[in-house]
Amino acid sequence: MRPNVIAFANHKGGVGKTTSVANVGGALALAGKRTLLIDLDSQENLTYHFLSEEEGEAQEASVYESIVDGARLPILNVRPNLDLVPASIELGRAESDLNGRSLREYILRGILERDAGGYDFILIDCPPSLGVVTSNALTAARDLYIPLTAETLPLRGLTRLEDIVQLIQRRTNRSLRLSGIFITRYNNRSLNDIVERNIRQRYGERVFATRIRENIALAECPFSGKLIYEYAPSSNGAKDYRRLTGEILARFDTYDTNK
Repeated sequence: MRPNVIAFANHKGGVGKTTSVANVGGALALAGKRTLLIDLDSQENLTYHFLSEEEGEAQEASVYESIVDGARLPILNVRPNLDLVPASIELGRAESDLNGRSLREYILRGILERDAGGYDFILIDCPPSLGVVTSNALTAARDLYIPLTAETLPLRGLTRLEDIVQLIQRRTNRSLRLSGIFITRYNNRSLNDIVERNIRQRYGERVFATRIRENIALAECPFSGKLIYEYAPSSNGAKDYRRLTGEILARFDTYDTNK
């Protein structure tokens, strides 16, 4: 069975994208799903969510070497059922390194087919940009999930992402679907409620019912090298990401039933 490949993307930073990849991935692993996380962001935030600075610096290979040089994916086990492909700062120059390469948007898809066929889920943490690295993620993925803060400017940015999805569908991946939107850093301010209503009216069932509430434990846990379920298992952040992951699993059960 082919893995379910999900790209998490938003070209605006600070929306909880990396936190979501780490903790959805952790919850999938706890549910017994063999899960691979891929850090495609040169900022390396997902990598250092799981590795100490010393461990990260000791890594001789990253996803950069796989994309640019064709090396095998450097897969690290970080938890039971949970593996990680680390990033490196060199990813920031992948755009220029791949310039002129034929079929360059298909590179990651081929690598995953070669090296990562045994997983139930592959979650890709995309960079906050819409260049060739993100195009590789969207060409490899079946589903695009967008974490979104309930504010006016991030909502406007969805239009740009929709345009990119349509472009990818036409050019490199007809199977890609913008299938999941979820609200992060939610609080009870009236603006949050107004924007949320607009999002749900526009995107309907693609918006998850779960909202990730603003929670200091979610901001703290990456510095501890722990998932939210390890750092603060009774926190709102842990409860929300467990609930969101339950929704994700229910959707994929529905996809399988409808095949």
